Amino acid sequence: MQKQKISNFDQLETEAWELIEKSITYYKGNPIGTIVVCDQTQAVLNFGHCFIRDFVPSALLFLIKGKYDIVRNFLEKTLKLQPKKNLFSAYQPSRGLIPASFKVESINGEESVEPDFGEQAIARVTSVDSCLWWIIILQAYVKATKDINFAMQPKFQEGIALIMELCLATRFDMNPTLLVPDGACMIYRRLGIYGYPLEIQSLFYGALRAARKLLICAGDEEIVQAIDKRLPLLRDHIRHHYWIDMKRLNVIYRFKSEEYGHTAENQFNIYADSIPYADLSVWLPKHGGYLAGNIGPSQLDTRFFSLGNLMAVVYSLTNEKQSQAIMNLIEEQWDDLVGKMPMKICFPALEKDEYKIFTGCDPKNLPWSYHNGGSWPVLLWSLAAAAQKTGRNDLSQRALELAQARLHQDEWPEYYDGSSGSLIGKESRRYTTWTITGFLLAKELMQNPEHLELISFEELDIENDPKFCDL
Repeated sequence: MQKQKISNFDQLETEAWELIEKSITYYKGNPIGTIVVCDQTQAVLNFGHCFIRDFVPSALLFLIKGKYDIVRNFLEKTLKLQPKKNLFSAYQPSRGLIPASFKVESINGEESVEPDFGEQAIARVTSVDSCLWWIIILQAYVKATKDINFAMQPKFQEGIALIMELCLATRFDMNPTLLVPDGACMIYRRLGIYGYPLEIQSLFYGALRAARKLLICAGDEEIVQAIDKRLPLLRDHIRHHYWIDMKRLNVIYRFKSEEYGHTAENQFNIYADSIPYADLSVWLPKHGGYLAGNIGPSQLDTRFFSLGNLMAVVYSLTNEKQSQAIMNLIEEQWDDLVGKMPMKICFPALEKDEYKIFTGCDPKNLPWSYHNGGSWPVLLWSLAAAAQKTGRNDLSQRALELAQARLHQDEWPEYYDGSSGSLIGKESRRYTTWTITGFLLAKELMQNPEHLELISFEELDIENDPKFCDL
């Protein structure tokens, strides 16, 4: 039997918070995170784990509500799980990694926290985004509590430095972007994003900016200098090479290939026949644009990836004109990118032979399902943050009204299927924690603009950007 529709937001918020309370996981009597689903009857596979990426909207919501203890405990416990030594084994996590998730185990009355760095995950994928999100959560905690001494502790300074060493390590690659395998982020299944996916680059930029503020007076000067060098290079690389609008599309369309040397305009040797110009020239509005999903040797992935674009706006990875163009695109192509349930994780979906090749015929990633063009309500908070940053609250209000009308009725599903997001996901988990927290966080960001400061950055100005200890 369908649940009675709740039209009053206060009632909806009360129910949502009751569900969030059920999702909190405890270690020795202290709250340390939230598990994947609020409904304990679904606690199979890894549903009872606390995932670092899933906890982000929960953490921000708890900080806004003054519930600091759970975020503090989360940061301290996950830091203890971070390997501090390199064991030089292919089957051991590298020094500095933050686990993808953890679970509280109880054996003979003794509690322990068991991490998963990906060695138990489907396809055994190591999450790259966990380290980046962890630093972003830490910065948000410091901003919310004004407790800079928490981050000044030697163990936290070491933890940040180890993550930065991991990200800024000597490598074969000569791009300012971060090279990662398929499945290393929110899209944790094969979807053809191997290389330099936008989501990771946006989070990398945000984590670098947060780390620069957190590696304060006692920080490693060599690492701080490395961050200072990387930040403008990464920003300019993304703004130029990843950007697609009608003006840029005309340039790419006339690219010459097989160019050699420093004067090459087509630096990644993109072949014209690999770009769907006919579709893009119609789809792109006159004043709209976006950041491409990926770029590498002879590769320009022109799919729109929502989280990477939205967080690029929030972190000022895009400039003001580009940020407004991204929001213009979302408004103009609302039916494609938002539809009946905010918002598509990527657009368009891979279909036919592309689907088979890029996903390995993954039955969960069928066209317009799950990561392959599915709609994820958790993205509401990222949309609300980007809308707040650009003064486009009308878009987030419109999206929230869509979500509010359905989420409670549909029992807070993880994702939706279909080209318009009209179907509850075929294998979608109900009472998904980050669906609930993402919705509530979006509402908070809309109602209180100052909350955006927890995660937002203004335009990069290294020389005049104060560290937290200078504030």
